[in-house]
Amino acid sequence: MPFSFLEVAQVYAMASSKKVITRDEWEKRLDDVKIRKEDMDKLVMNFLVTEGYVEAAEKFRSETGTEPDIDLATITDRMAVKKAVQSGNVEDAIEKVNDLNPEILDTNPQLFFHLQQQRLIELIRNGKVEEALEFAQEELAPRGEENKHFLEELEKTVVLLAFEDATNCPVGELLDMSQRLKTASEVNAAILTSQSHEKDPKLPSLLKMLIWAQNKLDEKAAYPRINNLSTAALEDPLV
Repeated sequence: MPFSFLEVAQVYAMASSKKVITRDEWEKRLDDVKIRKEDMDKLVMNFLVTEGYVEAAEKFRSETGTEPDIDLATITDRMAVKKAVQSGNVEDAIEKVNDLNPEILDTNPQLFFHLQQQRLIELIRNGKVEEALEFAQEELAPRGEENKHFLEELEKTVVLLAFEDATNCPVGELLDMSQRLKTASEVNAAILTSQSHEKDPKLPSLLKMLIWAQNKLDEKAAYPRINNLSTAALEDPLV
């Protein structure tokens, strides 16, 4: 539907009422903001450690002298757990978690349930119907009796057994790779927390803050903003 002349005039008036900050002025303001290289290096190291890029973290440490806040050897162990879940080897993942720190699962019943739920999903995926039913009854049902939410998730998972073709199942997404990734991410976060490390890297959070700040500033001024975070290029406000 085309805009009326009045609507166009109102939009123009709102835009023209904003303060316009030129590229030269904006770049000068950015230059006045001093950020220490050490702080930037710590952000990069935090990202590499949290996301599990152990080789990159080791190389970054040797090149910059930036020390990680945890032992890099623990990253390899954590990634082994994550890889096991993503591959469907949940029993192996549970064993590895207990080797790292038995308290992780002892103190996190929701995480342990989700790992057991993932084991049930893998049994169903592999067509082990009788074993899946037995496992659900012996390992998951007792936990469902104690927790209504667990019971709902168990009932949802067992629905998979009623369909020969998962594509026709209303909960077929449980067999998708995304479900494994979700469980692996939950385990990864729990291990990081047990190591007194943030479960999420700081860098993406800062980028979200940048977007939020730009959106707030957009209400009051036209300025060279960053629209493409992958290049961080400034785009002129009047173009």
